[in-house]
Amino acid sequence: MTPASSQKDRFRDSLELFACPNPDCAMFNRFNAGNLAVAERTGKHKAIRRLYCKSCSRRFSEREGSLMAYTKLPLDTVVRMIKCLAHGCSIEATADICEVDPRTVARMLEKAGKRAEDFHALMLDKLKQPLEAVELDEVHGKVYSPPREKGGETRPPGPVSRAARRVARGFTWLWRR
Repeated sequence: MTPASSQKDRFRDSLELFACPNPDCAMFNRFNAGNLAVAERTGKHKAIRRLYCKSCSRRFSEREGSLMAYTKLPLDTVVRMIKCLAHGCSIEATADICEVDPRTVARMLEKAGKRAEDFHALMLDKLKQPLEAVELDEVHGKVYSPPREKGGETRPPGPVSRAARRVARGFTWLWRR
């Protein structure tokens, strides 16, 4: 057994990555606080753990708050759906690739979109500088440099090299005197 696989097994069986989801609990969102215990196992092959918070006496699934909550899909199917959607596949194409109903893909897209929006808002709150000070990478990007001939001369300008010069100027014409 390699050290990486033993670390995966340790995290799969431990409760370090979980916290009580009850906002009224004193241990709300405190990870590895020692207040959680495995109460029972549910699902196919008893693979999903139901956890018990000793502080507020609430039981919850280890999938609560994740994309896997209230779904019977296997993890690899959900990962494949999210990857297809992230690469720009349509809902129908994703459903065909993952062999699920299009309504399932739409439901997963809605859940993932809400989570991504919440994450984006959280990251914006953590920014040290105001949003107006952030610059776009495209301003400094380089589109194309014309290839050189053997004698060091450039080829005659084509439409792509004209676009590259325009990008270098900042998409505006230079002032002429």
